[in-house]
Amino acid sequence: MHKALATLFLASALSLSGTASSLAAEQFRKEEQQSFFERYTNVAQDVILQGLKLVGVRYRWGGNNEDSGLDCSGFVRLVFKDSIGASLPRTAKEMSEVGQQIDSSQLKPGDLVFFNTMRRTFSHVGIYLGDNHFLHAPRTGAEVRVENMENSYWMQRYNGARRIIDGN
Repeated sequence: MHKALATLFLASALSLSGTASSLAAEQFRKEEQQSFFERYTNVAQDVILQGLKLVGVRYRWGGNNEDSGLDCSGFVRLVFKDSIGASLPRTAKEMSEVGQQIDSSQLKPGDLVFFNTMRRTFSHVGIYLGDNHFLHAPRTGAEVRVENMENSYWMQRYNGARRIIDGN
């Protein structure tokens, strides 16, 4: 930010020379865009890192804290709350109605991915990590873990994805 302000000040000071002013203003715009990109990257990284901290936490139906266990939506809610302060709905179905719907070809780390695991759409949710992998709390008797979406089980049950993180 200080660098951007210095560039803006330089642009103002050199306003006598149109070329110098144009170059300085262009440099300022580039730095502002870079800041936005860095901010997006940091938000997605924060979400993913917070989720990875919970790998190994046991699954508990209806669970919403790491001490007693987490179900899939409780896991996603906790990750988004603790990483970026976002408040998401309680169920996977309700989560499937927030954010922006995206095509699987547009998936980016931090997006939510949904599956039909209980003979109803949007009954399971996880967090996309990239490279066709996602993080989730799978089922009773299991723990939070990373899975490959190219596994036939997940491919057959995939319902769609939503983007929650602005600019992602």
